[in-house]
Amino acid sequence: MTKKTISLVLGSGGARGIVHIGIIKWLQEHNYEIKSISGCSMGALVGGFYAAGKLDAYAEWLETIDVLDMLKLLDFKGSGGFISGEKLMNKLQTLVGDEKIENLPIKFTAVATDIDAQKEVWINEGSLLDAIRASISLPLFFTPFEYKGKRLVDGGVLNPVPIAPTFHDSTDLTISVNLGGEPLTQEPMKEEVSQSSMQKTIKEYFSKISIPDSFTKESGMYTIANKSFETMQSSIARMKLAAYPSDIEIDIPMNLCGTFEFNKAQELIAYGYKYCDNIAELKELHGKSI
Repeated sequence: MTKKTISLVLGSGGARGIVHIGIIKWLQEHNYEIKSISGCSMGALVGGFYAAGKLDAYAEWLETIDVLDMLKLLDFKGSGGFISGEKLMNKLQTLVGDEKIENLPIKFTAVATDIDAQKEVWINEGSLLDAIRASISLPLFFTPFEYKGKRLVDGGVLNPVPIAPTFHDSTDLTISVNLGGEPLTQEPMKEEVSQSSMQKTIKEYFSKISIPDSFTKESGMYTIANKSFETMQSSIARMKLAAYPSDIEIDIPMNLCGTFEFNKAQELIAYGYKYCDNIAELKELHGKSI
């Protein structure tokens, strides 16, 4: 049976990006062959690990961590952001190694934003980890990443669902995953106790160093800025997708989980997998030749 080749566009959205793993698993198991990936922020991280053949290792690690494990990876010593990102990138290196994008078996592009030139930057060569670090540089949270003389931040600032890098692909379909879809009336994965518990753990774990209240308080400056950023991303994504529609668009509710609820990996992976089961276009094409 002939597999359908696809260009996969993975959007930004913090911990919601873990659903990308479930979506990729579904596609693999249903006669789709991913030949090209364009990713932004968490989409770049998940897509990069998949292109390097290390997505299972990343997923297994995610499924074992809790809030405390995540906090241990946060180094509050950044300039231009709360987190320098060194500890996190060191951990990711143990999982994926020192891969070069041009050596990957799958075409891969990570999208970041040059904050000085106010332009998108497509990274499709060089260090995979550098490309990921640049693309996940969430404003205020991570420090900007210095790359070839440019200061780069999260690609979602300008393009949360980066379809353009796939325009010249020779594939059967382009499938995009937008993590800024219409919100659910009920948030199945967000428990009120979860946020307060996380705030308490942050304060206890980092009690010996100075953590700005704006980071730990639900009504603090950072939380408000992050919600504003997500609102902006969702609006930009809708405009981009309207201008450049993909063949199949997967819209994940923007309130599925909190931005930093990476400890819900198992539920989020399962959600992404099951979500694909309910997409009529994907099911219709499954098993058919194009």
